[in-house]
Amino acid sequence: LDICCGTGDLVLALQRASRAPVFGSDFCHPMLVGARGKIARQGAPSVLFESDALCLPVRDASLDLLTVAFGFRNLANYEAGLVEMRRVLRPGGMAAILEFSQPPNAAFAAVYHFYSRRILPWIGAALTGSRSAYTYLPASIGKFPSAPQLAEEMRRAGFANVSYEFFTGGTVALHLGS
Repeated sequence: LDICCGTGDLVLALQRASRAPVFGSDFCHPMLVGARGKIARQGAPSVLFESDALCLPVRDASLDLLTVAFGFRNLANYEAGLVEMRRVLRPGGMAAILEFSQPPNAAFAAVYHFYSRRILPWIGAALTGSRSAYTYLPASIGKFPSAPQLAEEMRRAGFANVSYEFFTGGTVALHLGS
């Protein structure tokens, strides 16, 4: 199951790599409409459903893999989201959270924060005519727990074998837990 699946890109990628059925869920109806169209055009057998990631309509211990890419940060309650993710995973199942992060290197972090807060909104406004989306993103990233903090929150929610890996200079982190 890919939660916060948006327009279904990860659902499609997972379906190409799997023989098992892949499910996608999102609480944003327009995103699911876009995902349904995209998945139908690709002929993928994936199943999509509308739901809140904090209260999934899925049986306890029923999933082998649960993913979320760049959507976890938008949950209303991270702790509740992690507890819900753990609830639906089978013993030995894996959760994968790909999310923006704060770079661990202080010098790079300073440059990244300057760029994301000062330059990115200006570029975004020039290209799209809307500055708000490009000011929301850095603000939401700034409020999000650091990679070590999210790993600790995963452990507190009952995940074992928690690890994370930084990508793109630490601006993105992939967290895994079983």
